[in-house]
Amino acid sequence: MVTEEPTKLLYKRVLLKISGEALMGQREFGLDPATINRVAEEVKQVHALGVECCLGIGGGNIFRGLAGASQGMQRASADYVGMLATVMNALAMQNSLEQIGVHTRVQSAISMQAIAEPYIRRRAIRHLEKGRVVIFAAGTGNPYFTTDTAAALRASEMGCEALLKGTKVDGVYSADPKLHPDAQRYEQISYNEALMKRLQVMDSTAFSLCMDNKIPILVFDMLQPTNVRDAVLGKRIGTLVTD
Repeated sequence: MVTEEPTKLLYKRVLLKISGEALMGQREFGLDPATINRVAEEVKQVHALGVECCLGIGGGNIFRGLAGASQGMQRASADYVGMLATVMNALAMQNSLEQIGVHTRVQSAISMQAIAEPYIRRRAIRHLEKGRVVIFAAGTGNPYFTTDTAAALRASEMGCEALLKGTKVDGVYSADPKLHPDAQRYEQISYNEALMKRLQVMDSTAFSLCMDNKIPILVFDMLQPTNVRDAVLGKRIGTLVTD
């Protein structure tokens, strides 16, 4: 594996949280193969720098538990359907990474041994130490928790130095920029300020986990090429949420 000087890296181990919406590309539903392949190439570039990478995958491009519950489904059942959607996305991402020579392991919080390993913390850490990319699927395995919370939990368990949240928005805004064109974009904000202002970065459980474990959150546009690489090199992109 080709590596650069470690002093150039801001983070040595990160969790990249990829929302399901970011995997849709310009589609309105499902997976866009071109987008998945592009994201895989970016992960490969970061991995080649010597960064230990794990991925947390959302499922909103296929099914969202809260949306299902609002349409009459029982919340727990809807959340389980959403967890299965994340497994589909994780397998698609694994396929793209393996095709370009990046060794990966998918670990699922819901046991399905025919297609994924069960989530075992020590095994996941060992995979990272051996230079593999670990993809976490099925959230926490429990209903009523979002994939953002799952990402914050796994980042804490893996000892990650940062949680990189790739979305379709280029940072954290004071209001929804699609509805409020004059909304302010923050370059940096504290956990407490984000919580008090109820900014839509992550849910409060995910925020609390990162705040308690002192894991900075970088929110950025996943659709912009090189953003993942720029993030681990410490370049100014998106919004940094930290102490």
